[in-house]
Amino acid sequence: MHVNLLHRPSHALAQCRLDPGERVIAESGALVGMSTNVRVETQSGGLMSGLKRMIAGESFFRNTFTAEGGPGEVLFAPPLPGDMVVIEVGDRQWCAQSSAYVASSPEVEVKTRSGGLRGFFSGAGLFALETAGQGQMILGAFGALEEIPVDGHVVVDTGHIAAWESTLSCRIGKNTSTWLGSWLSGEGLVCHVEGRGSLWVQSRNASRYGATVGARLAPRQP
Repeated sequence: MHVNLLHRPSHALAQCRLDPGERVIAESGALVGMSTNVRVETQSGGLMSGLKRMIAGESFFRNTFTAEGGPGEVLFAPPLPGDMVVIEVGDRQWCAQSSAYVASSPEVEVKTRSGGLRGFFSGAGLFALETAGQGQMILGAFGALEEIPVDGHVVVDTGHIAAWESTLSCRIGKNTSTWLGSWLSGEGLVCHVEGRGSLWVQSRNASRYGATVGARLAPRQP
């Protein structure tokens, strides 16, 4: 699979070119368009796998796109305007916020795992995605994406984390010396990322954006 990312970073679009018989798996709803020789199969991967994805904020089903009778092309995009990135899975394995997943090679296994506080992100609950296998994974973000090399300890707002290398540990905590100070600061919880590896952050927080826009909307009429 060859992936070409278009219109970055504000309105990114993933153009996936498939060889004959080649497949790509994507989150339900990520499709923008495809060539006429691409066949689509919808699967849950099992009842428990589908339920885990629903609890984590994903869709119950995932779609498999296969090019038949010749090369094919599929276009994907995330639901919110922003950037996309193609991450190589294999020598390095990854964890990701569930809402960041867009698509992946069929050789990449993407599991929904309960991560306790490790997976506690704004709008994503107590779950995160975890990869295994080898191939490519396409992630989408709200806003721009920035890769941060971690060698020690960094602190990131929970709503801005998109993905992190599995060599890193994530611990949720307060952003000031006291819980009262954290609450008064308006920043809420932060993630203490420790170890050595890569961290991807998004420049916008979907929950805060929704709250800001919602507060400016006219009240609903009864």
